[in-house]
Amino acid sequence: MSSQEFFYRYSCAMNIPLRNQPRVVIVGGGFGGLELAKALRDAPVQVVLIDKNNYHTFQPLLYQVATAGLEADSIAYPIRKIFKRQRNFHFRWGEVKEIDPAQNVLRASIGELTYDYLVIATGATTNYFGMEAIARHAMPMKTVTEALNLRSLILQNFEQALLTENVREQEALMTFAVVGGGPTGVELAGALCELKKHVLPNDYPELDFRKMRVLLIESGGEILQSMSEVNQVRAKKYLEELGCEVWLHSKVADYDGDAVQFQNGKMLYTKNLIWAAGIRGLYIAGLRPEAVDKRGRYLVNAYCQITGYERLYAIGDVACMITDKYPNGHPQVAPVAIQMAHTVAENIVRELKGLPPKMFVYRDRGSMATVGRNRAVVEAFQIRFGGFAGWFVWMALHLMLLVGFRNKVIVFINWLWNYMNYDRNIRLIIRPYFRNTR
Repeated sequence: MSSQEFFYRYSCAMNIPLRNQPRVVIVGGGFGGLELAKALRDAPVQVVLIDKNNYHTFQPLLYQVATAGLEADSIAYPIRKIFKRQRNFHFRWGEVKEIDPAQNVLRASIGELTYDYLVIATGATTNYFGMEAIARHAMPMKTVTEALNLRSLILQNFEQALLTENVREQEALMTFAVVGGGPTGVELAGALCELKKHVLPNDYPELDFRKMRVLLIESGGEILQSMSEVNQVRAKKYLEELGCEVWLHSKVADYDGDAVQFQNGKMLYTKNLIWAAGIRGLYIAGLRPEAVDKRGRYLVNAYCQITGYERLYAIGDVACMITDKYPNGHPQVAPVAIQMAHTVAENIVRELKGLPPKMFVYRDRGSMATVGRNRAVVEAFQIRFGGFAGWFVWMALHLMLLVGFRNKVIVFINWLWNYMNYDRNIRLIIRPYFRNTR
């Protein structure tokens, strides 16, 4: 390689200028990736963030987009705007395809880029546990696009229910099965019940809403397994008060788009199977197979370094740090990603100063889930509570965590309007969804 070719490759890759500073490349603009880039604001490094979207998604509120409570742009925020005043920051819109650790190069849809430190913060995607039919016919909800698809499908199926004269088909169109009893499944099931109770009967007075069913299906013996028993019971009670059928010990075996087959032989006819039963890490090809676990997460040490590599890190949902307290890795939630980001940022700076790294220690500040209007469960600082107080705390925290003042205001106004009027104004089929296009 000539000196001219060397300079071009290492200075102009992705049109990012060469600086006399170490380059930290972050893959993924989720909670962890954003927090890491912010934490390196004043560090003597060049920060490059690459993401396949040019916006950050506030994933905890995706279910409200899917159920017409919020518009998509109220939970998404442009990455470039977040960092417009950070001088050492560069953003590139593209998808990373492969890592070459031998040459410290990553290959993306927009070209190659060298790095001194690489941090993978790609998050997670839906885990169908190898069931191809369910992957083909069920509805996931991990991205803005998927949430909008689900919103369109819900409304389209009610439009179709008006047209059919087949009773079983109409009931299937009006039956919603949410698989997975974690926070996402619980919150989505609660929101669908509120649509049934307050909104959809006004839009479709010709339909008999006694035929509409919302089911929360969980393979285990309880919902919200990460919470205390008192809040598990409380959340189940809230759901049943809203009219949700909670099926425990019910493991889905197959789904063909018309009927759900359970392992115990049970059948459920529905055109709406929403899969919230698990996630797997969005790992990138190129590293040794032993560095990735069976759930697609990178195995990392106590410093968030990927096993077998020194300057390669993974944080958040795509990282698996095995400890005595967390033998299966830390919870795949935003606080873990944010705290890991701060540890990695601090350790990069400490290495540049010749200091030893600090170990990551997760500080669990609690968890929460909302079930619907005036109903939520909260666990924080060894205090467990629910009802209106829990719901108010849930709303306040989510408003604080939203990125961008505009988004906070829009979400607050939408929530206030929905609370006063029992209404959701964003019942729009802007882009019809067709299963065979996915």
